[in-house]
Amino acid sequence: MIRVSALSIGEHEEALVLDVLRSGRLVRGPMVERFEAALTRETGARHAIAVNNGTSALIAALLAHGIGPGAEVVTSPFTFVATLNAVLHVGATPRFADIGDDFNLDPASFENAITPRTRAVMPVHLYGCPAPMDEIASVASRHGLVVLEDAAQALGARVGDRPVGGSGTACFSFYATKNVTTGEGGAVTTDDDAFARALHVLRDQGQRGPYDYERPGFNLRMTELEAAIGVAQMQRLPGLLEMRRRHARRLQEGLADVPGLVLPREPPGRRHVYHQFTVRVTSEARSSRDELSEALHDMGVESRVFYPRPVFDYECFRRDPRVGTPSTPRAVAAGREVLSLPVHPGLSDDDLEHIVLAVRKALT
Repeated sequence: MIRVSALSIGEHEEALVLDVLRSGRLVRGPMVERFEAALTRETGARHAIAVNNGTSALIAALLAHGIGPGAEVVTSPFTFVATLNAVLHVGATPRFADIGDDFNLDPASFENAITPRTRAVMPVHLYGCPAPMDEIASVASRHGLVVLEDAAQALGARVGDRPVGGSGTACFSFYATKNVTTGEGGAVTTDDDAFARALHVLRDQGQRGPYDYERPGFNLRMTELEAAIGVAQMQRLPGLLEMRRRHARRLQEGLADVPGLVLPREPPGRRHVYHQFTVRVTSEARSSRDELSEALHDMGVESRVFYPRPVFDYECFRRDPRVGTPSTPRAVAAGREVLSLPVHPGLSDDDLEHIVLAVRKALT
């Protein structure tokens, strides 16, 4: 079975983990600082604050911006549940704007969703494709809103010549399937010194120093073992991303003329890092999305649906009066059509050829 994701762990990761184990220092050590320094070099941000996972990064960033009960946050309905969970857990109210053809927040829909209570916008760089940040930032500036980027899937992506995470506030995830992994882990990047200090306090039980408590906080610290994996992964990041982009080009070339299959494209001026290679199987296709997935499985190709419906469209969220019943028809349509194919660096040329042939066999 050709898997839709695969870990890429090598000898350097193993060596650094052993260094940490032999040091006897598993937390509060130099490896987290090395990982944070690598993130600032990659993103161009002045500060990177490593935490225990990407959801914690979102929650801490919202709290550090003072966003809580009574505040509204406009975000995408087509995302992983962590985006919504973070907004709800700080007590804020989510407002959903619809998506564009790139699966990201549509700037016009975002502006229409703003109310007098809106304090922030949280665009999601879905599948590794950066959202149209110039347009989103322009709308946010006109309305005096905080911009907090959910960049969990997009480390290494760019808008123009600016790396994602290089300005404003951005939150990353380093879960096992991400382009860079620490197993579990996350980070917030920022250029704001005061905001960075607030994040350091929040992640360490609310203390500025030993027993010097400033506010209620959390234990959100990343371990030295996780950071060791991340340090090695960051050194390999350029090569890992180039392999993903190369594989995406091969899939785009091989599947370009398949009826009813809409392929992911890199929008002008934006660098896609293909955390996922997500196609749309439309009504013009020979088979439905689910039939295609079954056929691929039978031919040894794993595929996954990210995501089957808008994030708010689950009973547990619809019971929450803050969520309500948003109307986002483009997100609903995407949930019925999307299917992610393998694109990870571990694929061989033969694997890519097999994926192309299997999709073509199922749909032509």
